[in-house]
Amino acid sequence: MARATFPVEVLTPEGEVFAEQVEMLSTRTTVGSIGVLANHAPVLALLEPSELRLYRSENDVVRFAQAEGYLQFQRNHALVLVEEAIAPEALDRAALQQRLAEARASAERAQEGSEQQARALRDIARWEAFLEVAQ
Repeated sequence: MARATFPVEVLTPEGEVFAEQVEMLSTRTTVGSIGVLANHAPVLALLEPSELRLYRSENDVVRFAQAEGYLQFQRNHALVLVEEAIAPEALDRAALQQRLAEARASAERAQEGSEQQARALRDIARWEAFLEVAQ
C-alpha cells in the first residue's frame, strides 16, 4: 500500500546529497530511533552517527552512513543537515578501521575531560556507525 510522500533534503558541508520525495525517513537521534512519515508533528532533533534510511517505497530504500547533525521536520518537509552522508557502497572498510584505530588511540592519549578527548569519542562513534553500515 502506497503512503503519502514528502520532500527530503540531505545536506552536508560539501552540498546536497539527496533531494527527493519519500514515504518515510528513519534515523537515530540522541534520544533514540525515529521514523518520520508524511504529516508528522514538527521535529527538531540532534542526530547521532547512524544509518539514514529514506524509503521511496516499501521496497526502494536509499541508505547512507550518516554522521552527527540535525533533523528538522516542519510543514511536511524534512531537512537533514549532517557532517557526512555516504552511500554504503562508497565506504572503504579498511580506511574506516584505520580511522577507528586512530580515534581510539587519540582518546587514550587525551587528557580526561579535554576537547581532544571529546573529539576522539565523537570520531569513535562515527567510525563504528559507518562500519556497521558498510557491512
